[in-house]
Amino acid sequence: MLEGKRVLITGASGGLGSLVAAQLVAEGAHVVALGRSRPEGVDGFMAHDLSTPDGIETAARAVEGGQWDILINLAGVQHFGPFETEDPAELLSGYLVNLVAPVRLCQAVAPAMKARGGGQIVNIGSIFGSINFAHFATYSSAKAGLRGFSQALRRELAGTGVDVTYVAPRAVRTAMVSERVLEFAKLTQMNIDPPGATARRIVSAIRARRRDVYLGFPETFFVRLNALLPGLVDRALSANDRKAAQLFAR
Repeated sequence: MLEGKRVLITGASGGLGSLVAAQLVAEGAHVVALGRSRPEGVDGFMAHDLSTPDGIETAARAVEGGQWDILINLAGVQHFGPFETEDPAELLSGYLVNLVAPVRLCQAVAPAMKARGGGQIVNIGSIFGSINFAHFATYSSAKAGLRGFSQALRRELAGTGVDVTYVAPRAVRTAMVSERVLEFAKLTQMNIDPPGATARRIVSAIRARRRDVYLGFPETFFVRLNALLPGLVDRALSANDRKAAQLFAR
C-alpha cells in the first residue's frame, strides 16, 4: 500500500523519525527527509532549518508544487521545566518547530494534492497535546494546537481525496527524553515507550489512513476524561505536579 509513494518527512534524523523513515523505505516508499542533518537510508534530503521563520518559509517554497503523496510532520523539540525559566529564544523556536512549521508545510503541499485528487497529511502530535501537563507547558500547548489544526484541516479537505492523520504517542525513549524527564517518569510512574513499537504504530496508522490515533493506556482514557471533566484530571495529576516541582527546587 505504501509501495512507490513519494513521502516527505521531517524529523527523520531523530530516534523515532529514523525508524519511521526506515520502515517506509522497507515497504517500498520513496522517502525524502527535510531537516538540518541528513539521516541514513533515505532516498533524498532537503537541508532546511525549521526553527526560524526564514527557514520555514524557505522550506515551504522548496516543497510546494512537488508531487508528494504523503507529508509526515514528525520533527519536534521539548522543554521540561518551569515555564518562567524557559529561554525566550528556545520558547519561540519550540513553537516554530512544533506548530508553525507543520502548518506551513501542510499549506505548501495541500494545493498539489488537491489538484491530483489524492494525498495524505500526517501530523505527529503527542498525548501531551490532549492532557496538558504542568512543566511541559509550551510543548503541550504547541501539540494541542497541532491537534486542533489537524481536525480543522481534515474538515476543510473533506471530499478532496486528501486525508489527514493525527497520531499522538505518549513519551518515547529517545534523545528528547532528558535525564530529568526520566527522573520525573520514575517519580510519577509515567510510561515511556520504546521507539520501535511507536514507529510501527505510526506507520500502521499511515498505511490504514487512520484519522486520529492515540497511543497507550491509561493515557488514552485520560484523553477522553480530560475532554469531559478537566477538573477531575486536575485533581488526579496534582500529586505528580507537586513531585515534578520538587525536581526544580533542589
